[in-house]
Amino acid sequence: MKTINVPARDQVTEQNQHLFDNLKKMVGFVPNLYATFANSDNALANYLTLQSGKTSLSGKEKEIVNLVVSQYNQCVYCLSAHTQIAKMQGFTDEQIIEIRKADITFDTKFNALSQLVKSSVENKGHATPEIVDAFFEAGYNEGNLVDVVVLIGDKIITNYLYAITNIPVDWPLAPEI
Repeated sequence: MKTINVPARDQVTEQNQHLFDNLKKMVGFVPNLYATFANSDNALANYLTLQSGKTSLSGKEKEIVNLVVSQYNQCVYCLSAHTQIAKMQGFTDEQIIEIRKADITFDTKFNALSQLVKSSVENKGHATPEIVDAFFEAGYNEGNLVDVVVLIGDKIITNYLYAITNIPVDWPLAPEI
């Protein structure tokens, strides 16, 4: 299989160089997965727009979606990155493992969210009716449901990009479960 290039700043368009500079300011470095998007003249900007869009979900809820989808898709890159981000959101190592398993014992509302995400990805969008009902019974609304689906789509994009490119992981590796 062809090796996919993780481009350096001087190998990308001027627009992508500007985005690299912003990422470096925000994250401290340009993660390889973002750099890989910059092989396209437009994909990095498009993805960052999607990722930074407004949502009704909290930072913790977003990380639950990111971790459950990435676990299902076995994306080592995204699991590693989002384990670090989940820690910044206040989750413990033990809670992160529960989230990845979509078996959350420390918060019933978060568990309903994780179950919806897991059922959605396992069934190609067709979450079971009981799990959708449990999501709403936990206190979520229709807008939250739509935002969950958008975030699942966001994470599938990065999971698939990593799966196809197998670029080096530049985050501390998430533990295997």
